[in-house]
Amino acid sequence: MKKKFFILDGSSLLYRAFYALPLLESKSGEFTNAIYGFSNMLVKLMTEWKPDYLVIAFDAGKKTFRNDMFTEYKGTRKPTPPELLSQIPIFHEMIKAWGISLVELSGYEADDIIGTLANKALDNGCEAYVVTGDRDALQLVKPDLKVLFTKKGISELKVYDEAAFQEEYEGLDPIQLIDMKGLMGDTSDNIPGVPGVGPKTAMKLLAAYGTVEEVLLHVEEIAGKKLKENIRDNQQMAVLSKKLATICLEVPVDFNEAEYKITTDGNELTRFYTRYNIKSMLKAIQPFITDGEAVAAVPEETIPDCVIINDISTAEKVVEECRQHGKLYASAVIRGKTPDLSIEGLGIAVNGKRFFAEVSTNGEFGQDSLFFDESTADNGLWNVFKELFADESVEKYVHGLKNYYHAGVEVKGKVYDLELIGYLLNPVSSKYDIAELASIYGPSINAPEKNASLCEKESWQAMAMERISADMLEGMKDKELDRLYFDMELPLAEVLADMESNGIYVNRKNLHEQSVAVGKTIAELEKEIHELAGQEFNINSPKQLGEVLFEKLGLPVIKKTKTGYSTNAEVLNQLRHEHPVVEKILSYRLWTKLKSTYLDGISQLINPDTNRVHTNFNQTVTATGRLSSSDPNLQNIPVRTEEGKKIRLLFEPGEGYDYLLSADYSQIELRVLADMSKDESFIKAFKNNEDIHARTAAEVFGISIDEVTQLQRRNAKAVNFGIVYGISDYGLSQDLGITRKEAAGYIESYFEKCKGVKTFIDKVVEDAHAKGYVQTSFGRRRELPSINSSNYMQRMLAERMAMNTPIQGTAADIIKLAMIKAHKMLKDAKLKSRILLQVHDELVLEVVESEIEAVKSILRDAMENIVKLDVPLSIDINMGKNWAEAK
Repeated sequence: MKKKFFILDGSSLLYRAFYALPLLESKSGEFTNAIYGFSNMLVKLMTEWKPDYLVIAFDAGKKTFRNDMFTEYKGTRKPTPPELLSQIPIFHEMIKAWGISLVELSGYEADDIIGTLANKALDNGCEAYVVTGDRDALQLVKPDLKVLFTKKGISELKVYDEAAFQEEYEGLDPIQLIDMKGLMGDTSDNIPGVPGVGPKTAMKLLAAYGTVEEVLLHVEEIAGKKLKENIRDNQQMAVLSKKLATICLEVPVDFNEAEYKITTDGNELTRFYTRYNIKSMLKAIQPFITDGEAVAAVPEETIPDCVIINDISTAEKVVEECRQHGKLYASAVIRGKTPDLSIEGLGIAVNGKRFFAEVSTNGEFGQDSLFFDESTADNGLWNVFKELFADESVEKYVHGLKNYYHAGVEVKGKVYDLELIGYLLNPVSSKYDIAELASIYGPSINAPEKNASLCEKESWQAMAMERISADMLEGMKDKELDRLYFDMELPLAEVLADMESNGIYVNRKNLHEQSVAVGKTIAELEKEIHELAGQEFNINSPKQLGEVLFEKLGLPVIKKTKTGYSTNAEVLNQLRHEHPVVEKILSYRLWTKLKSTYLDGISQLINPDTNRVHTNFNQTVTATGRLSSSDPNLQNIPVRTEEGKKIRLLFEPGEGYDYLLSADYSQIELRVLADMSKDESFIKAFKNNEDIHARTAAEVFGISIDEVTQLQRRNAKAVNFGIVYGISDYGLSQDLGITRKEAAGYIESYFEKCKGVKTFIDKVVEDAHAKGYVQTSFGRRRELPSINSSNYMQRMLAERMAMNTPIQGTAADIIKLAMIKAHKMLKDAKLKSRILLQVHDELVLEVVESEIEAVKSILRDAMENIVKLDVPLSIDINMGKNWAEAK
């Protein structure tokens, strides 16, 4: 039997792994999601395919021999994300620990190394397998050489042999892929090809003539005047494109069987995955270790069995032990939809033991309940634990505290929500579930299998919380995040639970009427588009739309993708004056999105009993500390458009209330910037209640504020907000429609006049380089592991984050504190009026007429006086019979 030689496209697979997983970080702040994803793929590959030899090819740099042939080759590619760039050195470290050979060669791409070594493997009597996420490698397929192509992320592979290739590419041979690229080009690599030739046309031509060269020889036979003309005028470009697409099989690398055997040192590999907190890999790597003492640093840990609590006597004993210990670690089985949640199971850990009780906060058990019997029919088990949650002498450790409030649980005393604490410790992650936190903090414990029982899962989660809480609390203390947690995030959870429970009333009749009206508009647009195009087609299909626009109507091709023509918004906006159908298509897309996202989307989320929608406010999503909203997202409704107004018209005060009231901070981020920078002109403008953008323009242009033109004010506004979001000359040039040089000059002039802002930004960036992180005024912290990177792009991105995070984050913290204070004041005053929504700098309330003045007074006190800045905080209050009137 032939030995299996595997060669992996390291550059492609690492890129795919990066985008397949959310950002993950090690304890010391390095990004590791690409490393984790690649590691899983490697383990899966070695388990299922058992290669005899394995080597990884990697791109050595951007410039290759193809750039000598065509300087614009790959010239349109976006820069590699800094978060991925920072993982490349770690990737090299990982491959070395695995004992796998990595080959990279200046002037060549990974594809060329792959092609050369795969063919040399065939010459040495092996079967060759190429693993990649790049379709260019399919040209290598031949007998005994297969391509394993990553289909979904990097976990699912499609095997391409000659038959599989021909089935997908309509009878073409794999080598003809280079001829396809010669004719149709490749947008991702900026290979030009022939204008107007897409995948369908290219395959037809190759089916008839075989190669690019033969197509060119028979150009006069080709049907279609425009196609013939394009091919005739671009013959040299077609030949060049084919050369660019051809993988070089003569790279100066040797095939050395001994080097390509995997020799894994267990100590090195264990050290690597421990160093980067990828603890889940420590067990997965054991079968592949050929050298070293693999598990010496990670002993297999036994955990106690889960004890089922199915009677009140046992429940009381567990509760008493928790009281004596002074701590409760609880993991709840939550059922239902926000805000109608119930707890139907409870995992508990105490003194290294774990328990599970099937309880019900709503007093209802399923008929097939495992633990349902006469003794628990009156919900006695839950009553025992209910008292424990209300016992102020016992510390509570939970995950997702807001859900407990929705389930009607009274949680008193000192509470540690590990989800919120995990977020404060690492706000750039997107996963804070117990399994993820357990892989980062505290001793390693093996998670239960996916199909494990609720008893196993929930009691394991409770036990994991017991194991990791000390590390997490110590981390919170070390980073001085205690006050932020206890004064802001913890009390905010209860406020958000109340807001979610309140929901907001939707006028279903108006919603239906508007949906019908918009549906008619869409139908009319569809008819007009088909008439202008001269045929019926699926407007929502990029493939069909591309064929109509660029092949039938002959519009200029702006951009191509791997699957054909690009028809994204950027392309259509460039073409809107080329043909009247384009404007109609843009309008069609706008209305269909409006209908599907808001009209139809919200309709499905309305509570049928109350006619209200109950959005989820997410505390652990944004890196800056802002809240986000989902199901439905009520924070992304367009603010200044007619479409946005039509959506807001649908939201009204519910029964028993008279108005919706909006309290919106006026330019809070710029006021925070003024306070932090101590810039004299900013402080003066806000103290004198001047137009801040006009004042800035007056300073920059050296004129009086009365002389400022609308254009000058607009430019000043762009820079003012650019500072908040991390300014760059490129971004400003795009916003203002000016050259990059003009934008750079404008920024320079701005900083000359606004010296306080310049000094502040320089100091923030300088401190970030020294500390490796930035903070808000309230201590919210964001680590910047790339701030001292040797990679320019990576470093610049981190510096922009350093500029904007303290400003945005401080503004977000202020409104959170204001929400907590306003919520308490409304309750203390025993008012019926209540907060329904937070939309960035705006609070939306439902009020009764008799309480309007009291509510306004509370909001001004809570929002304008919550913190003392060098400039006054100011809110605008508006109200109406719907949200549009109140905005």
